[in-house]
Amino acid sequence: MAVLSEAQVRTARPLDKAYKLYDGRGLYLRVSTSGARLWRFKYHHGGKERLLALGMYPDVSLKRAREKRDEARRLLADGLDPSTQKQEVKAAELVTFADVAAEWLGLQRKRFAPATYEKATWTFNDLINPHIGSRPIASITAPELLAMLRLLEKRGKHETAHRAKQRCGQVFRYAIATGRATRDISLDLRGALAPVVSKNHAAIVEPRKIGALLRAIDGYIGHPTTQAALKLAPLVFLRPGELRKGEWSEVDLEGAEWRIPPFRMKMREQHIVPLARQSIDVLRELHAITGRGRYIFPSPQGAERPMSENAVTGALRRMGYSGEEMTWRGFRSLASTSLNEQGWHPDLIELQLAHAERNEVRSAYNRAQRLAERRKMMQQWADYLVACNGHL
Repeated sequence: MAVLSEAQVRTARPLDKAYKLYDGRGLYLRVSTSGARLWRFKYHHGGKERLLALGMYPDVSLKRAREKRDEARRLLADGLDPSTQKQEVKAAELVTFADVAAEWLGLQRKRFAPATYEKATWTFNDLINPHIGSRPIASITAPELLAMLRLLEKRGKHETAHRAKQRCGQVFRYAIATGRATRDISLDLRGALAPVVSKNHAAIVEPRKIGALLRAIDGYIGHPTTQAALKLAPLVFLRPGELRKGEWSEVDLEGAEWRIPPFRMKMREQHIVPLARQSIDVLRELHAITGRGRYIFPSPQGAERPMSENAVTGALRRMGYSGEEMTWRGFRSLASTSLNEQGWHPDLIELQLAHAERNEVRSAYNRAQRLAERRKMMQQWADYLVACNGHL
């Protein structure tokens, strides 16, 4: 069968009626009365004759039209309908990054700790989606993703840029698994971002300075719940979210325990905080103020939500402590450093900090067997803080 030449295609002119110029193997050029030259591929699938539009000449050359025909024939050889595949590709091209990110994030709600879920949601909504959220996920390029991350680096948010890149990679991989993308382009950015220089959370660890901090807390003039949180933070050394979202239903003042449920913990396991006498005193005093509500530390703006994560940080700044001197998380570093220096077993300290235990059997043994030792450690730690406050 004769095939078309480039000259025949180029010089095809309109007639009174539309006509076809056949190339072979189902490919032909349809010349309309208006002069439009349209490539078509005729094939059979499922016992029916079908047509697949391959584009318009000269946007699609004769060579490219043949390549498209051959691609369609390969799909037919695999038992697939080229028209259906084309529709699915078009549908996938309309799916945006924000669509897939929201879908992926919804699947993580049960797996993530609430604080992690909130932070991931904020990362997408505030940092990523304003730049690439409306883009079809299958068409986003590595340079485009890098440009977005560079904006974070210019603001000095190097760690945030790396975290955003990680989240984007998780969404791209989910898109691949669900047929909305073919590549994880975040992998192309290895080494493209400035490395993160890890820093410990600023903390005061010298006994004399610990005492000064505790006296400043005692003298703090502000909202009672904020002062109570400041007093309790060094006694229980919980993560900020674990402390400020605490609920009275979790606290047993008579049994001197605070049992935090798994869904509020980073490691998704119940965490027991033995409460020293000093901790009980703080909680009993606060109970008279907030005990009728849900939260131990309700927001001053309304008892239906917990205090802001900025409340304690803001109080530290008003007390004269900069971010380089002391942070809310610094109370955990303060306890860890001091208790290790005092000779307490590292396992006890790590258990009380609710850090992950890689050995599951050992982890179960520790949780079951070491609570009594942790009670002793927490009481002696509270007594040590009292001594520091009194000019140790």
